[in-house]
Amino acid sequence: MLVTAQGGVSEYLAAIERLAPLVEHQRRHFDEQRRIPDEVFEALADAGLFRLYLPKAVGGPELSPFDFMTIVEAASALDGSIGWLVGNGGGMSRIGGYLPEKVTRDWFADQHAFIVSATGAIGTAEPTEGGYRVSGRWPFGSGAHHATRFMGLAGVKTAEGRDEPPICCYFVKSDVQLHDTWFVSGLRGTGSCDFEVRDTFVPIDYTHPLIDFKPTQPALLYRLPGLSAFAWTVSVVPLGIARGAIDAFIDLAGKKARQGSSVLMRDRELVQGMLGRADTTLRAARAYLVDAMAELMVATDVGGHRLLLARALFRAACSNAAETAIRIVDAIAAEAGTAAIFETSTLERSVRDVHAAAKHVAMNANNYTVAGRLMLGLEPGTTRI
Repeated sequence: MLVTAQGGVSEYLAAIERLAPLVEHQRRHFDEQRRIPDEVFEALADAGLFRLYLPKAVGGPELSPFDFMTIVEAASALDGSIGWLVGNGGGMSRIGGYLPEKVTRDWFADQHAFIVSATGAIGTAEPTEGGYRVSGRWPFGSGAHHATRFMGLAGVKTAEGRDEPPICCYFVKSDVQLHDTWFVSGLRGTGSCDFEVRDTFVPIDYTHPLIDFKPTQPALLYRLPGLSAFAWTVSVVPLGIARGAIDAFIDLAGKKARQGSSVLMRDRELVQGMLGRADTTLRAARAYLVDAMAELMVATDVGGHRLLLARALFRAACSNAAETAIRIVDAIAAEAGTAAIFETSTLERSVRDVHAAAKHVAMNANNYTVAGRLMLGLEPGTTRI
C-alpha cells in the first residue's frame, strides 16, 4: 500500500505494522545475503518510507524531524537493519531541499528511488565544463544494492591547484562500482558496502556544498546544518532498537521462568525494577535528544555562538542516546539469559545491532569533548559538528 504525501505519521506507523509479517518471514535472509531481500526493499519503498523528508513542493510529505524520529524508531523496533535503512533512505530524501527542483522531480519520479550517501572518505573533484570529473571510494554505503543514486564527498581542486571545501556529488548507479565489504556482526541486513567511481562526470546541478549550502526550498528542515541533519537520521535508530528489545522482553517475561524456578520472570521484583528503570532511562535519553533538536532548530536562524553550542550539545545528545540504548539492551539480554543468544531471538539481534549502530561517527564519544570545550570557552577543535 502506498502512503500518500499527505499521509500523517499514523499512516506510516500502520504501514510498518503491516510490514512486520513480511520482515519476520524474510529475516533469515538478512544475515545470509547481508542485505535485505528485494521484496522487503520494494515494500518499504511502496510504503513511502524512503521519502520522509522529500519537499512538499515535489509531492513529498516534508515531515518534521520529530515525526521522522517517531517513524524511524518504529522501524528500528521492528528490526535494526530496517530502521537503519529507513533512517538513511528517508533522511537522504532531504536532498530535495538542496538540489534544483527539476532534478529532484526527475530522480524521485521513481517510487523506488533510494539515495545512498557516505561521508567516511573524501574523493577528488576536478572542475570541468558544466560540472566536475570525480574519482573516489567511499565506505558504508548503506543500502548500496538497491540504490538509484549515490552521494560521495569530494574535495575540489582548481586548475591552479588550490584546494576548496568538499562538495556532495551524486552519481548514477551505472557509473558506480560496488565492493562487497560488508562482513560484520550487526546491522548485517543493511548491505553497507564500499562504492567507487573513477573519472566520472558529474553535472553541476548534481552537486551542492557540504557546509555552506544554499537551500532550494524554504522550510527550516532544509536550513538545518547538514552534518546535524545527517546525524539525526542515524542517532534515533539505537533508541528504536532499545524499544524493540524492551517490547520483546515484556513478551518473554510473561512466558518464561528462570532455570530452577517456577516463578515467571514478570513476577520477580528484580525484573520489574530492571524493566521500569530501562523504560525510564530510555524515555529520558529520548527526551534529551528531542530537546537538543528543538534548540538546534531555533538556533539555526539565530546563528553565532548559540548555533555552534547547539550543534555541539545536539551531537552530545546523539552519543548519550546511543550509549543509553546499549546499556538498556545489554541489561535486558543479561536478564533474559539463554533466550537472548539464539539467532532466532529478537534480543540476540538487538544486541548485535545496537552495538553496530552506536559505532557510527555521529554518536562518537568525542562529541562530549567538543561540547565540554565550548562550555569551557575553548574552540571546538573540529569542524565536523
